[in-house]
Amino acid sequence: MRHAVRSSRFVSLCLLLLSPLFASYATASAERQLVAAINDFRAHPQRCDRRPAQRLAPLALKPNLALPIGYGYGGGLREALKASGYAAVTVRSIRIIGAADAEEAFDQLQSTHCGALLDGQYADIGVSRTRSEWQVVLARPVLDSRVGDSRSVGQALLAEVNAARARPRMCGRQRFAAARPLSWSAALGAAAQGHSKAMAYGNYFAHRDPDGDLPADRARAAGYRGRQIGENIAAGQSSPSKAMAGWLASPGHCANLMNPMFTQVGAGFASEARSDEGVYWTMVFGAP
Repeated sequence: MRHAVRSSRFVSLCLLLLSPLFASYATASAERQLVAAINDFRAHPQRCDRRPAQRLAPLALKPNLALPIGYGYGGGLREALKASGYAAVTVRSIRIIGAADAEEAFDQLQSTHCGALLDGQYADIGVSRTRSEWQVVLARPVLDSRVGDSRSVGQALLAEVNAARARPRMCGRQRFAAARPLSWSAALGAAAQGHSKAMAYGNYFAHRDPDGDLPADRARAAGYRGRQIGENIAAGQSSPSKAMAGWLASPGHCANLMNPMFTQVGAGFASEARSDEGVYWTMVFGAP
């Protein structure tokens, strides 16, 4: 939205070029003022619809939530956000008409959409404005913003699978004793990360990839020479802990996690807003 402007030899020309820039900054400032007012309200909420209000975390301003006014209405809001690079698990758009500035826009929001402003399920916000017409988009991303890079996620999943193996459990009707902890395998980690990326960018969810390769094929291609391979995949979960919870709740996936034959593991994830599920998780088990 902001464009660099070069100086000119003529002062009058320079001013003419800078005027749109000042207007752009003013608009952006008004949008930030509205977000600041909303976050202040969330930090010091009053009662809303006769329900007790609690202090909420601030909403993060996201440029790809600032859709053009009216764009995405009629059931296409989630798809419009996907096109802009934002995968939302929940989203709401609010339109305000007749607000001359951020203060008036906030007054209207507080008056007519108080419940939405104090809804804890939303984490991000985008604001668009055209003259006195405003559009506010509230959303929560599919992938939790606190999720780190592939290395930290891999270590988090390693810790979680070993915590699960540390005590006996039932996987469906099958009882498993506590199993020894798994060690990290860089080759299995590379295979897991590669498959997560392939699913995310190829927009599919399966153990067999479009080339026909299965987990053992991908593990061998990554340099793993173990004799046994197992794989768990998941899609749409917002964090490593939620992916693990889903696997533990599924008898077959749980059995892989608890299988005493496996001694090594690798894991990875990939996120692609334009895919159907938004985020994809893979854990590959092996026995050398």
